[in-house]
Amino acid sequence: MAQVRPFPPDERAETPALAMARRVLRIEAEAVLALAERLGGEFDRAVDTVLNCRGRVVVSGIGKSGHVARKVAATLASTGTPAYFVHAAEAVHGDLGMITRDDVLIAISNSGENDELLTIVPLVKRQGGRLIAITGNADSSLAGEADIHLDARVREEACPLNLAPTASTTAALALGDALAVALLDARGFSADDFARTHPGGALGRRLLTHVRDVMRGAEALPRVPAGTPVPRALLEMSRGGLGMTIVEDADGRLAGIFTDGDLRRSLERLGDLREVPVQQLMTATPHWIGPERLAVEAVEKMERLRINQLLVLDGGGRVVGALNMHDLFRAKVI
Repeated sequence: MAQVRPFPPDERAETPALAMARRVLRIEAEAVLALAERLGGEFDRAVDTVLNCRGRVVVSGIGKSGHVARKVAATLASTGTPAYFVHAAEAVHGDLGMITRDDVLIAISNSGENDELLTIVPLVKRQGGRLIAITGNADSSLAGEADIHLDARVREEACPLNLAPTASTTAALALGDALAVALLDARGFSADDFARTHPGGALGRRLLTHVRDVMRGAEALPRVPAGTPVPRALLEMSRGGLGMTIVEDADGRLAGIFTDGDLRRSLERLGDLREVPVQQLMTATPHWIGPERLAVEAVEKMERLRINQLLVLDGGGRVVGALNMHDLFRAKVI
């Protein structure tokens, strides 16, 4: 059975593993920062080329650069730039037919001398496609073939042997992200656009779920007339399961709400509440939200105000629903 190495007495002491980890992070951070200093007109040309593309962006690479290319394609596609990944090795065996003259090819290779990429590049250019190369070698064959070259060179790899692609893949990935976000900004890509490309999972729920989708309708809400004694109001609160009841005036309009918090504060202050009418203890100006707002906005408002429920009012100030934190938990917005 392997022995577990005990933590050093001083948790701040630098172990060999921590020293190596910090070295890796510093080298990769420096590689990314160096990119920012080198960006210039070629980057602007790359953005303009993609914006004016009548087809799609095809991102290709092989090995570690292929993994980076796949992620860059996914980021482009999810932020408003139609894009897909083609594996360079598969391209020379038939997948080249996926690329048209209206497309832009982004080829990623640290050395810029990858045989598979250099095989497909002339064929893409011959039919009229544009080439953006991301390499770590401005004098490479791929950089020379490119219409636009983005320089992703690094001073050294984070690998202590200076062999394993580490800082170079981080730099290429960061440059791809920079291109995707610059395109997002140039297109005016909005949060609503982002929601349409991310409908699934937790992100989709946060971006697409509106208050109207999770609120309890007005007909299900507990409500009492303003003159109701507190004990009867408490029974109505229990029936509703929201930790509050709406209080209505003589015309059936919203006068306020009576909450668990109002009850606790009133008990501390007055003690016996059996004969007290609820309107004397209610919150006359309750917090509310509109039904068209995102449910995540309701969460943020509740957390900021430190409350557990919100009324939902329409544009005319009429109560159309209510919700509490439990409703938002059930909807998996939180």
